[in-house]
Formats: sequence, C-alpha cells, structure tokens
Amino acid sequence: MVIVVEKREFVTVFSIDGSVDGTTARELVTSLRAQVTEGSARLVGNLAGVDYTSSAGLRALLETVKETRQHGGDLRLAAVRPEVLRVLELSGFTSILQVFVDVDAAVASFAA
Repeated sequence: MVIVVEKREFVTVFSIDGSVDGTTARELVTSLRAQVTEGSARLVGNLAGVDYTSSAGLRALLETVKETRQHGGDLRLAAVRPEVLRVLELSGFTSILQVFVDVDAAVASFAA
C-alpha cells in the first residue's frame, strides 16, 4: 500500500494505492492520525487505487472518522471502486461516511 498526501486549501487529500487489510491498516491509521494531529481534520480519501479492503481497513476508516470529528473535521471518501463500495455498503459505512464520485466533489463538499 502506498499513501500520497496532498494539501488543497483547507482540505487534505490522501490517495491510497493497494489493498487496505490487516497488514496495512495500522500504517494508514498512523499516517492519517498524524495529519489530524498537525491540524488537518478535514480529510478526503481518494480510494481510486484501492482494490480491496478487509474488516481491518474498515476499522481504520472508522477510527479516522472518529478522530477527525473530535477535532471539528470529517473524513469523506472519493472515487471508490465498485467492489470496495459494495463492502462499505454491506457493512453500513455509507451511512457513516459520505462518498463522492471524485476528489473534486469531495473537496468542494467541505465548502458547502
């Protein structure tokens, strides 16, 4: 898994490439927690490169959304592949997290 972080005005976009599972989830949480600690509580996850997520990946997202909301922000997802979106839907995560068709829409949603 590779995580690339990009600052866009008042939002931090993180793009993930690879699987988010038991092997990589802790790395994801650590990376995103660092962003929140540094003052970036508005996060957009670009999941266009994620082909698989396990329950560990879902826990990482849940941990991150809780952390961002405690700091007055939020976590929003963008460009989620159909197979990953299905996992999010089946697990009820689409009622917790907002999912957008692309990164630009997710970033713009923070201004609304």
